[in-house]
Amino acid sequence: MSAYYFPFVLTVGGMVLYHLSQKSVPPGMNPFLVIILAYIVGIALCVACALVYPGRKNLLESLKLSNWAVFTLGAAAALIELGFLLAYRAGWKISMAAVATNAAAAIALIPIGILAYKDQLSVRNILGLIFCIFGLVLVMRD
Repeated sequence: MSAYYFPFVLTVGGMVLYHLSQKSVPPGMNPFLVIILAYIVGIALCVACALVYPGRKNLLESLKLSNWAVFTLGAAAALIELGFLLAYRAGWKISMAAVATNAAAAIALIPIGILAYKDQLSVRNILGLIFCIFGLVLVMRD
């Protein structure tokens, strides 16, 4: 598999496993402890991968290179985890939660991408975004 498609396959596989796991968490568990336990497993996996990842900086060098984004990434990940766990406990369908949240996040990122990162939108992109908004409206209506 090429280096171009591998991240895509990895992400899709991870998202499928993620949502199946989130939907299957026992309802009686404390949601914060669920996230803590999940992160312990995630940290163990990342430590194992960091040990075999070729040619990368060690922990101290990486800490020196880190900025605010590394730390807010952790906060964002925890908020996403908690949001999906609570959404599924509130009765969201597994087939709709990811679609609705990803479409809403994509829409929210449009002005940020244009203003902060100088993203350019083509006519095709704008049409796709219109379909996203229309699709989000349809998905959110029960």
